[in-house]
Amino acid sequence: MAESNFIDYVKIYCRSGKGGRGSTHFRREKYIPRGGPDGGDGGNGGDIILRANRNMWTLLHLKFQRHILAGHGESGSGRLSSGKSGDSKIIEVPCGTVAYDAETGEYLCDVTEDGQEVILLKGGRGGRGNNHFKTPTNQAPRYAQPGEPYEERRVILELKVLADVGLVGFPNAGKSTLLSVVSAAKPKIANYPFTTLEPKIGIVGYRDFKSFVMADIPGIIEGASDGKGLGLRFLRHIERNSLLLFMVPADADDIHKEYRILLNELAQYNPELLDKRRVLAISKSDMLDEELMEALSEDLPDIPHIFISSVTGYNITQLKDLLWKELNADGEYQKSFEISHRNLDLKKLGFEENDDEDILEDDDIEEEWEDEEDDFDPEFYYEEGEEFDDKED
Repeated sequence: MAESNFIDYVKIYCRSGKGGRGSTHFRREKYIPRGGPDGGDGGNGGDIILRANRNMWTLLHLKFQRHILAGHGESGSGRLSSGKSGDSKIIEVPCGTVAYDAETGEYLCDVTEDGQEVILLKGGRGGRGNNHFKTPTNQAPRYAQPGEPYEERRVILELKVLADVGLVGFPNAGKSTLLSVVSAAKPKIANYPFTTLEPKIGIVGYRDFKSFVMADIPGIIEGASDGKGLGLRFLRHIERNSLLLFMVPADADDIHKEYRILLNELAQYNPELLDKRRVLAISKSDMLDEELMEALSEDLPDIPHIFISSVTGYNITQLKDLLWKELNADGEYQKSFEISHRNLDLKKLGFEENDDEDILEDDDIEEEWEDEEDDFDPEFYYEEGEEFDDKED
């Protein structure tokens, strides 16, 4: 089977630029015998910036660009000329991307709004030239500041899909079919478990030109927290959802038991998911009559529930009404994707240890400090009888 283009995890190496050194230049012009120091400042190193882009849906582009290197600042020069600042590197990612430190798993930042920018690594500041260090008693300083060094870090980027309603259920519960009916999404639908291997998103149209976003994740089975099936890897995509729609088929042996199993797997992944609003939809209800529905309703969990059939369209409009009502239960619904981030468990990710061993090191060599004035003559700058101290402060 061909590898999917949906990439929601990637590990990259980032390095900002180092600052350029200040210049130790002295002014040399005809008819100006005592020009004094005129060394310019070094340029600042480039930053590594994370920017959200609503036109991107996956981290696939970073799978093939694993090293992000910003430009170094150039050294200053004479005539108070400052060095050129290094070019910053902007990492374009989908909205909802979270950054973690790859060495410790520590949460760094996230970007959720289009155009939002966060500086991952700050470039080094450029050093000041010798012009800044002249004083009445030290009119010809032969020293300047070096630039600040660069910063480097290995970063794990994790995509968490931005959606309002998340579908939770066992394989073959009818989640993909429902998504294809209520939205224009075209997920794969087949009569075997784990048809859905990656999250799918659809925009659900509602009354008066309103809409909300629904996300379908691969099915969960009992023991997923222990790695069975596809495990809990894709549950991160419903962490930002305001509402969870549990789907249990009408032909299940025990609807209440299956709901409890799903709820327990969510609690194993992140207990905060239990604080979200929940709705239960009993799918494939076209095989039930009203008498059976009433009998099943007596043993359902104490949450809003509805019987639906995606094939016949039974209660689909009522389901939209129920979801919209629950989204607006606390007042007019406002999208909010702020969540409390936990540090990553690096042992479960399985990244290779030596995937950054081919990083270029040629521009990491420190610059040699060359005197720009080999013919420096202290008597040129000082009156007769004055002493010249060639030692650096």
